[in-house]
Amino acid sequence: MTNTSFAHKDILDSLNKNLTLKEKLVCTHKAIEQFFPFMVRIAVTIYDPATNLLKSYVDSSDHPSPWQHCEAHLEDLPSLKEVLAKGRPRVINNMVTFENNESGHFKRIGREGYAASYTMPFFDNGVFSGFIFFNSHKAGVFADEVLHELDIIGHMVSLLVINEMEAVNALTAAVKTTEHITHVRDTETGCHLDRMSRYSRIIAVRLACKYNLDDAYIEHILSFSTLHDIGKVGIPDSILLKPGKLTREETETMRTHARRGREIIDDLISNFGLGHFDYVSVLRNIAEYHHEAINGSGYPEGRKGVQIPLESRIVAVADVFDALTSDRSYKKAWSNDEAFAMLKKMAGEKLDIDCVDAIINSRKEVEEIQGKFKEDKFG
Repeated sequence: MTNTSFAHKDILDSLNKNLTLKEKLVCTHKAIEQFFPFMVRIAVTIYDPATNLLKSYVDSSDHPSPWQHCEAHLEDLPSLKEVLAKGRPRVINNMVTFENNESGHFKRIGREGYAASYTMPFFDNGVFSGFIFFNSHKAGVFADEVLHELDIIGHMVSLLVINEMEAVNALTAAVKTTEHITHVRDTETGCHLDRMSRYSRIIAVRLACKYNLDDAYIEHILSFSTLHDIGKVGIPDSILLKPGKLTREETETMRTHARRGREIIDDLISNFGLGHFDYVSVLRNIAEYHHEAINGSGYPEGRKGVQIPLESRIVAVADVFDALTSDRSYKKAWSNDEAFAMLKKMAGEKLDIDCVDAIINSRKEVEEIQGKFKEDKFG
């Protein structure tokens, strides 16, 4: 007679599999529903300290969420700002009272039929990272015995999110370290990467509905677009920093940075064991194909139109726009109107039309980025 049994089934066994963060959150939600059938949504927002923006990131909905692609300044969300200030979770068992006190995107929660909400702030080593929301269509459901269980689930979800974010940070840090070790010096210094990465993000947000882009993809565009020119670590300074026009041979050498960038990233992904990460293809595509042109005249492969990955088309427009509107040793910065006019001329030939329209239609956001990330005499 033995007391050993293997009859018990782990309801979260799916978390052991190679799943995306979205899939893991869905699995977690389904497990919770077995005990709390009133739970209809788990959602995560992340905080960007550089811009003070709170941004939607991932949720467990199996249908398009009305809160995808939402962002708001934390000071414009007084009830959430209060949650952070107190550093403790918030229970709202009647969302009617909440709906009239909140502004912006999150005001829609009550109007979408959610009657109760449990909100947990989460932190990475003491640093505020975002909020986790548990929502129900039924009011009055978040009693103490429920909250004790959700506290455990909430911290588990926060670890899943932090793990993914740290994987991204580790990869980008490794790439940037490679740049420093090899003493790469480029003329595109200062706030160029801060601006163009955020231009890339606002383009992606504008295109989200048409191309069915989720929030995680959009945030990875923001993170990975800064690494588009990593392949330049392999370009000699005599070419990279040459003030005059490049010779044909030098131009061919310069163009190898796109393919070299992909190779460097593949090496780093392998060395860091991040091959399973859901969005590594986005980083690879940005590095390798951001110099492709819609008409096929680009490099390294001469791809045309939709053969060029969307993330590469997005970064190409953001990069060109910031180059046009920035001072260079050989030119003064163009005005936004002049740059927009040039983008229109390039649309359909060199640049993607949708991406060009997206940045042109985001003038307010563009000007906010330019105001926040200005160049100074130190670059």
